Amino acid sequence: MSHDSPLPIPEFDHLPVGSVAHRIRTLDADGLSTLLDHEREHGDRVAVVQLLEQRLAALRSGEAEPSGGDPAGAQPEHAPPPAGMPAGDPGGKTDNNQPLRHGVAGQTPNRQVRAR
Repeated sequence: MSHDSPLPIPEFDHLPVGSVAHRIRTLDADGLSTLLDHEREHGDRVAVVQLLEQRLAALRSGEAEPSGGDPAGAQPEHAPPPAGMPAGDPGGKTDNNQPLRHGVAGQTPNRQVRAR
């Protein structure tokens, strides 16, 4: 593959595995093969290579089809937050499901000792 030929997904080398997984759904077997060859020659990220191989095998066996759409388009991880909600705010609730640890200041409720 020539360094001059564009990849089917822009900035592919800098995408995390989760983003790659979403974006490759739009590609056909040729596009996946191009990315697979590129990844093996450059980054050779094991998780990305496995992901591409699995998707390519699913397309070739007929278990999957390209979803259509633009692989360069905005993906869920890059979408702006809904109107009125600041970025990073999961709805204003604190979700702390960690149990209290015994003997750690500030995490164990205060106990009052009764006078005898």
